[in-house]
Amino acid sequence: MKLNTIKPAEGAKKAARRVGRGMGSGLGKTCGRGHKGQKSRAGGFHKVGFEGGQMPLQRRLPKRGFVSMTAGQNAEVRLAELDRLPIDEIDLLALVQAGIVPAGTQSAKVILSGSVSRKLTLRGIGATKGALAAIEAAGGSVVTA
Repeated sequence: MKLNTIKPAEGAKKAARRVGRGMGSGLGKTCGRGHKGQKSRAGGFHKVGFEGGQMPLQRRLPKRGFVSMTAGQNAEVRLAELDRLPIDEIDLLALVQAGIVPAGTQSAKVILSGSVSRKLTLRGIGATKGALAAIEAAGGSVVTA
């Protein structure tokens, strides 16, 4: 291959749109801008988001962002953390008292991280499929009330 023989692929280069060159071009007379109005004139441009003086959409909507409002209320608990607890009946209050989840937690879910070596009973705490299988394999159970 030589630099003087390189060509773009067939159909990759498209001819520029030639506006205002007669009716036959399909873009004659008004050049695709329509009749009258600010957008039809040279220099007729307003900043992005301008709606003619109406309050713009980005200012009408509330500024909450994409931060979850309930993120601090839900907690994840590892199997290894449950295994270290000295009790067999575990509920949300027990997790808060042990310092595994923060005080304002509304719900908790056990995830499969680590292992459990003894029989545990979870009350009012969710569990993933893998964590549920591991707890049941150790002889424990999950009660969702």
